[in-house]
Amino acid sequence: MTKDEAINLLGGSVAKAAEAIGINSQAISQWPRELPARLVDRVQAALYRKQQAEATAQATPTTQEA
Repeated sequence: MTKDEAINLLGGSVAKAAEAIGINSQAISQWPRELPARLVDRVQAALYRKQQAEATAQATPTTQEA
């Protein structure tokens, strides 16, 4: 996975990608063009958490008070 692919998957900007992974944007700027396995794992974990949060939000009914 390339750095650009990871950023796009995590929201399209360095700031959004950093927030999704839980690091600062300066750390992402230091990533190599081709990500090593440890960084790919972090990207995939962040994508999994995002997917789970979205699934939970869709499954949880909201109540509206009249």
